[in-house]
Amino acid sequence: MQTRTLGTTGPQTSALGLGCMGMSALYGDTDRSESIATLHAALDAGVTLLDTGDFYGMGHNELLINEALRTAPAAAREKAQISVKFGALRTVEGGFTGYDGRPNAVKNFAAYSLQRLGTDHIDIYRIARVDPDVPIEETVGAIAELVEAGHVRHIGLSEVGAETLRRAAAVAPISDLQIEYSLISRGIEEAILPTARELGIGVTAYGVLSRGLISGHFSRDRKLAANDFRGMSPRFQGENLDRNLDLVDALRKIAEQKGVSVAQTAIAWVLSRGEDIVPLVGARRRDRLTEALGALAVTLDSDDLSAIERAVPPGAAAGDRYPTDQMAHLDSER
Repeated sequence: MQTRTLGTTGPQTSALGLGCMGMSALYGDTDRSESIATLHAALDAGVTLLDTGDFYGMGHNELLINEALRTAPAAAREKAQISVKFGALRTVEGGFTGYDGRPNAVKNFAAYSLQRLGTDHIDIYRIARVDPDVPIEETVGAIAELVEAGHVRHIGLSEVGAETLRRAAAVAPISDLQIEYSLISRGIEEAILPTARELGIGVTAYGVLSRGLISGHFSRDRKLAANDFRGMSPRFQGENLDRNLDLVDALRKIAEQKGVSVAQTAIAWVLSRGEDIVPLVGARRRDRLTEALGALAVTLDSDDLSAIERAVPPGAAAGDRYPTDQMAHLDSER
């Protein structure tokens, strides 16, 4: 497994991380046994970075990771690094009602995560979205206290803009910024990514396949389950979906010329953006994981990259990446 280092103060991780959210919620029905098998396969392949959130299935995802690690070989278990997002407030029905970044809440969330994960520390801890009522300095300061106490190893951030990134980094060392970055989500390139690099902060890129939209496996006539949040995503709606899948068709031609899959091409493109970027792949099945790992063997030369730019130019995506109410929570979009 190739490795990369998250910023100047963060850990060395596998070059690809595994995003575990879909194993518990938001993408329709889940399969616990296949999820565990996929986690084991990822660990066996050398994937060390497992990304979760305490609100993924209201704790279900952390318990799933706990089970997978307990039943994995000791050597793989010891190498695993867990990245946890916290702060999202949920209802019994599964709705989101805001975010809580108060220092006491930070420590409360961490206590519950440590219990569910069955570990004595969290490798990277980050608030999922900035709490607009709490200065980021206070939230990061609370995580820094958890680091000092040995409960957390590194401090991360999620979906923050350049100014917030600077304010947070002035309080304590930040290992990485977790943010959406893909061929059709390139907003970080203007200010956020340059600021992260200036500050020595790595990037863990989620949504590298845009929730399956640019994986090469999503079809125009696919029917989404009622509990699949993509049914409310603007990029999966009507004419937006048609326009976005036209981009995928253009990308497919390039992939076929190289003898690789569309998903592998899209992941390889994110890998090519810099050694300080670690893509998170959201594979829920072993076959999808195997495909994603194949991107590590894909080399994109200058001609390939130019062809990809022509096929999927910046800003070509139709529709926002989240519904309007969720976009309002993104400090990175302000």
